[in-house]
Amino acid sequence: MALNQSAHAQDQDRASQEVYTQRANTPETLAWYQDRALGMYLYWTVDAIFGMVNAHSVVGASSDYLDRYFRQLPLWFNPQRFDAAWYARLAATCGFDYVTVTAKNHNGFCMWDTATTDFKVTNTAYGRDILHQYTQALRARDIPVGFYFSPDDAWFQWRRGREVTRSRDYCNPEFNPELLAYDQRQLEELITVYDPDILCVDGYQAATASLVEFAWDLKPELMVTRGGITTPEQEARQDVQGPFESHYTIGRQWQYRAGNDRNKTGRELIELLVDCRSRGGTLLLAIGGPDADGVLPRDKDDRVRELGLWMFVNGEAMQATRPWLHSRQGDLAFTQSRDGTAVYAVDLGPPLPLGTWRTVAVDGLHLQADARVDVLGASGLTLEYRPDFDPRPRWFATPTGVAVTYCRTQRLYNDLRWPNPVTLKFDGVVAG
Repeated sequence: MALNQSAHAQDQDRASQEVYTQRANTPETLAWYQDRALGMYLYWTVDAIFGMVNAHSVVGASSDYLDRYFRQLPLWFNPQRFDAAWYARLAATCGFDYVTVTAKNHNGFCMWDTATTDFKVTNTAYGRDILHQYTQALRARDIPVGFYFSPDDAWFQWRRGREVTRSRDYCNPEFNPELLAYDQRQLEELITVYDPDILCVDGYQAATASLVEFAWDLKPELMVTRGGITTPEQEARQDVQGPFESHYTIGRQWQYRAGNDRNKTGRELIELLVDCRSRGGTLLLAIGGPDADGVLPRDKDDRVRELGLWMFVNGEAMQATRPWLHSRQGDLAFTQSRDGTAVYAVDLGPPLPLGTWRTVAVDGLHLQADARVDVLGASGLTLEYRPDFDPRPRWFATPTGVAVTYCRTQRLYNDLRWPNPVTLKFDGVVAG
């Protein structure tokens, strides 16, 4: 138990949750970022060829294992089917507002053609600069580019004959000036050559703060998530209000996992997104790829496209919105337009059969006499094969707010069994 508690305490010292820099993202940058609802996290490093945990297997590993890891894995890393344009197209199609890719993980492997180390993607069997391919493909579609960067560096320790650890004394740049300077050179390359829009720095707090401020010196308008705003990881922190970036995985691992996985359902992913947006945060979703060949496994692709379909219908309630007066009332979760004239209520109750009525009440919401209430994606005029059916939503004022009776009229699956939430839009909200 003492060992587990010590490990947990050390994790809490790392930059996983809170803001700790003296400076901050500019108000303009934060406003820009708050419009982004959903980020795609492409987590990938050299050990993805085995579908194993990213980087962590080197901690406490034998000298023989480390020698094979650092010398042989680059010889085998050769994702011949990788297509950065395909990932950019997937992100654009499925409603992702930005894409964050791994520049350097804790193992020290660099996904760009850096001058600082030989442990890099251009020294693999693949031989090409993956970060350059990503940035070119994303910019071609006007998708903001984010980089994940770890100040820890197992290769840096191993090359100097040190035990590979995650302890404070050597892998933490705060106590290692040589490593700090090394990280600074790498960040300078990333920012000056690739010009990212978003940066996520994942290390010990004081060292990360130093590197974040170094990055801001190079690009003051850079949006820093981890290191600049709160970034809960794999937990719904209800005490946290936006702006924040919540990090989740589709399965149980950040990068590709070869079997033994369990995926979240599409509805679970939608509910995570809605929860984040109702509290002013953003969901950064690790989609479980690319795999060893550079492609996204089909089971993860299915989840992304289910989420993408929901965004295609309901994205207006997620993108460029802000929290409303209440984030949640019963099964309803809320956002509002930036100007406050429209409020969105996502109904997280049981799935609603096609053509079935439901009545919901919203406290604290007051509408003008000529206000509209709509179901996002639906005209409210027609139910397929039912010309006699009037599907228009009905609303009326209550002593505490508004009540709405509505039905689902849009067919999104062939068998009619759409399992995911419906969104109501209230247009014509009384100010105040």
